[in-house]
Amino acid sequence: MIHLVLPDSAQRRLSFYLAMEEWAAMSLPAGDYFFLWQVAPTVIFGRNQVMENEVNLEYCREHGVDIVRRKSGGGCVYSDMGNVMLSYVTSDHNVEAVFRSYLDQVVEALRGLGFSASKTEHNDVLVGECKVSGNAFFSLPHSSIVHGTMLYDTDFDALEKAITPSAEKLAKHGVKSVRQRVVNLRDLGLGMPLEAFKAYLLSCFCDSERMLTEEEVEQIKEIEKTYIHY
Repeated sequence: MIHLVLPDSAQRRLSFYLAMEEWAAMSLPAGDYFFLWQVAPTVIFGRNQVMENEVNLEYCREHGVDIVRRKSGGGCVYSDMGNVMLSYVTSDHNVEAVFRSYLDQVVEALRGLGFSASKTEHNDVLVGECKVSGNAFFSLPHSSIVHGTMLYDTDFDALEKAITPSAEKLAKHGVKSVRQRVVNLRDLGLGMPLEAFKAYLLSCFCDSERMLTEEEVEQIKEIEKTYIHY
């Protein structure tokens, strides 16, 4: 798998990285591509979700939390610099096979650190009974995109205030609050610094890298304009 690398370390909004996934799926030769990214506090919700039912708009606007609708399905997610986002782009468009392969690699990476990780039918990754990674699928005509979270050291106070899942949704997972359902890897005893953890994940997924050009970054920015911020 090829690690896609940006030519600079600029801080970008979440919509840029979603556009980068699309660009990779549409513009690069057939193959498997992967990259990691982080953003300032942002709520991202699925294409079929009603924003007002999932997002605490008042809190987000008061605290400068960006709000973005993605083009894939899945649930509402809060992300900050303590949440490592994973993007996997492949020319394989077999949804079941792609999801299975990707989730298996995530599980194996965590098991390599000593965690009792497992995947669920809802495409989450658990350590024990708690969720450390949620994942969504986006299908394009000739490619597939999987994007996921990895809770390294996310601010759960902000997470709990920024998103508002229904009681019915929480009950489905047997919990009364978002906080009960998720856990940071740091809280589970991962002593590895963030940058070392990211390097470890890249070593688990990738065996080569490709740096994007400035021209390609500009192409991604054009795709980014198709995403809506609220």
